[in-house]
Amino acid sequence: MLAAIETTQTDRSDRLLSMVACKLVNAGYMVSGALRVADPEHEPATCETTLKVLPDGPFVRLTQDLGQGSAACRMDAGAIEKVVGLATARFQSGQSDFVVLNKFGLSEAQGRGFRSLIGLALQNRVPVLTTVGKTHRAAFDRFAEGMATILPPDEGVVLDWCRQNGPFREKSAWSEPKLNHPEWQGR
Repeated sequence: MLAAIETTQTDRSDRLLSMVACKLVNAGYMVSGALRVADPEHEPATCETTLKVLPDGPFVRLTQDLGQGSAACRMDAGAIEKVVGLATARFQSGQSDFVVLNKFGLSEAQGRGFRSLIGLALQNRVPVLTTVGKTHRAAFDRFAEGMATILPPDEGVVLDWCRQNGPFREKSAWSEPKLNHPEWQGR
């Protein structure tokens, strides 16, 4: 019960995961994990990354400000591990129906990041939905050992996978929005 949306556009995959997570919550599911979002307290910079621990925060900025002369952004490994710890604690403290994670990226490819949360969720038979780009696809495939479903970046297809792999909900629950989560919307 592991799926990755194969993507080439980070902004598009952020929005897609946000929409799917919102629809899951609207349908009555408990969703844990972390999504990339616009941080309401910081002006978005070109390469700034902020994750929101689901379902209700906090926001954690993952990029370090290296000053005006810097030509590149730098990920803050401590901030990444903070988000992983918060999302894992949230998962362990409640009944999660789905774990939604912004991506299987460099940290996960190197054996860190959200790999432990993915493993914990799968051990507990909780479906995990994430994204993966071409750069880290081979590492994801090795990690998944043939047990993952690769999905196209199509909301309908992703929601169908969720319906097939999550706890049963009446069809009407999927179509009647109850909540709007604009703060989950990716950049």
